[in-house]
Amino acid sequence: MSLYAPQFKIIAVFLSCTILFTQCVSTTLIDSVPTGAKLYVNGEPVGTTPYSYSDTRIVGSTNYVRIEKEGFQTLNSSFSRDEELDIGALIGGIFVTIPFLWIMKYKPTHLYELKPLEDQKQIIENPDLKNTESKAERLRELKKLLDDKIITEEEFAREKKKILGQP
Repeated sequence: MSLYAPQFKIIAVFLSCTILFTQCVSTTLIDSVPTGAKLYVNGEPVGTTPYSYSDTRIVGSTNYVRIEKEGFQTLNSSFSRDEELDIGALIGGIFVTIPFLWIMKYKPTHLYELKPLEDQKQIIENPDLKNTESKAERLRELKKLLDDKIITEEEFAREKKKILGQP
């Protein structure tokens, strides 16, 4: 028996443990439509979407997600560590019972679609509403020019049609 045999055993055990416990980590990409929303996981601010979330929680653990973006409804959801089978943890669990606690993992991605607030929804569905205020402002300016006799009635009528999008 060689003097190096105990060292190889220690290294082999260390590498085995390292491989087994790296299987404990599960990662998912949390994204939203539109992107750039504030993201809270389990009540804590973690950044903006898209965001790569990792943890070593055990099977069945649930994470609560809140996504906020100005002009959109706040989205509350959750995801659990029971979405996909982790083959590495399954194989590790055959040799050592403990990795069975991490046998499941998160899906690779979680995509959430944010819904616009009602007033924003109307603007998205009817873009002319967005321009109503600017059209009214332009018409007021045009009327002031007419009242100050800077433009004629004909010029006023022609520009008014352009602003209102009439032929």
